[in-house]
Amino acid sequence: MARKKIEEKPVQQEIPEQKEPPASETPVSETPEVKQEKPEGTEEANILSETEIKEVEKEKKPLQKVNLDAWIPKTELGKKVKAGEISTIDDILESGKKILESQIVDALFPALESDLLMIGQSKGKFGGGKRRAFRQTQKKTKEGNKPKFTTYAVVGTKTGYVGLGYGKAKETVPAREKAFRNAKLNIFKIRRGCGSWECNCKSPHSIPYKVAAKCGSVCVEIMPAPKGTGLCTEKECAKVLGLAGIKDAWTKIIGQSNTKMNTIKACEMALRNLMTTKLTEETKRKIGYIEGVE
Repeated sequence: MARKKIEEKPVQQEIPEQKEPPASETPVSETPEVKQEKPEGTEEANILSETEIKEVEKEKKPLQKVNLDAWIPKTELGKKVKAGEISTIDDILESGKKILESQIVDALFPALESDLLMIGQSKGKFGGGKRRAFRQTQKKTKEGNKPKFTTYAVVGTKTGYVGLGYGKAKETVPAREKAFRNAKLNIFKIRRGCGSWECNCKSPHSIPYKVAAKCGSVCVEIMPAPKGTGLCTEKECAKVLGLAGIKDAWTKIIGQSNTKMNTIKACEMALRNLMTTKLTEETKRKIGYIEGVE
């Protein structure tokens, strides 16, 4: 009889073990409800966008590699550039024709440098954190938040040619590609020289004379400086002036300079104003003005 009781006890212990699976079924039914609530919130969308931004911002100066051999031009300018009939970009800019293919600039300037301008700001308390290259905006809908990213890129040769471009897309990488493409299409030439009375070295390390431009409430004034001064200006404007080939300059910014887009546009307009004034041969000798590449 004692042996029979011992055998019956383990049978009673196995019964609760069989009842455990229905207990485990209850959390399984709760899991889909949690998964449905997560996409409706805004926290996960923001986290994903910040991780994408960090991955892209690791490359401060992304390389623009283009296979010109596989390029099939569609415009007359592109066909002439690939055939070798046009060897300099001055022929295109002086004729007033519009560049519609970014590969034209890549073919004429193989050593083109590029950089992203910090127009955005990371999310956080008390107004956010450090500056970023991508500015994020969101649209509220019933499905959730739809983020978009905007970028501003600058392209230059450091020999008197510079271009600025604006790009916007639903993701970071296509927005960056649009910005670089538009920067190449908007490339223009500037005048360089030594307009400072303190230096008078007649070398193209600065600008020949003072220029100014206004965009919105921001007014940017660029003044020539003697050699060794450096770029005494805002950080983003310094990137534009550096890729344009200006090494020494003073700037004066008046207005709401926290709006980076307006300051950058005003700086671009000021550089474009360098080519509007007409110069005589005597003033060119005094200033040390050199056209195009040295």
